[in-house]
Amino acid sequence: MRVRDLSEALGIELIQPEFEDTEILDGYTGDLLSDVMAHASSGSVLITIQAHKNTIAVAGLVGILAIIVANERPIPEDMVEAARKEKIAIFRSKESQFVLSGKLYAQLSSSR
Repeated sequence: MRVRDLSEALGIELIQPEFEDTEILDGYTGDLLSDVMAHASSGSVLITIQAHKNTIAVAGLVGILAIIVANERPIPEDMVEAARKEKIAIFRSKESQFVLSGKLYAQLSSSR
């Protein structure tokens, strides 16, 4: 599964469309950014409720390809701009992190 497939596969809204469209290797769900830095892997998708530009900074350090913001949280423009510069996709969903994690896991498991 590639980054461009996330919107249709998970039924989520694409917010920041200027990204590297590469193969997704893994996923990680978390809101504590130090935990994300320590445990998320490069080539993954981050599912979080942390909608601010620090999330983009962490994603860039780790090599996260895309961020899915759960619970239909508003996404500030400075976060979108930071993601555009880093070429990281941002998506938004009305669903919870739990539901999104299950959906992403199912999609990644079936594409392997």
